[in-house]
Amino acid sequence: MADYTEYVPNVAKYTTTVDDAAVKGIVRHCGIALQKRDSSLVAFTDKSERDRVRNNFLVKKLALTSPEVDLDAAVVAVGEALKGEHDKSRVTVYYLLAEKFGKLDMFH
Repeated sequence: MADYTEYVPNVAKYTTTVDDAAVKGIVRHCGIALQKRDSSLVAFTDKSERDRVRNNFLVKKLALTSPEVDLDAAVVAVGEALKGEHDKSRVTVYYLLAEKFGKLDMFH
């Protein structure tokens, strides 16, 4: 498994307080996906990738029941926040989404 501490600096660029335990839990949740460069990143230009983040992370993992349009807007907003990043880390994306919805404690 990847060392969660390598993801903390990137997360810290986009939030005022980093919850180390939550980063560690998100890294554990992502597991094998972090071993390959392609699957460790989120391609916001790909609608199927944004849908995957919405369906697999927001709906299945975080158990959110908000309308799809609201969840899609949250995913797009995180993509906009990360616009300056060439490579958008899946861990950072998931952290920011979990933080937005008050679900970081799920990863402790």
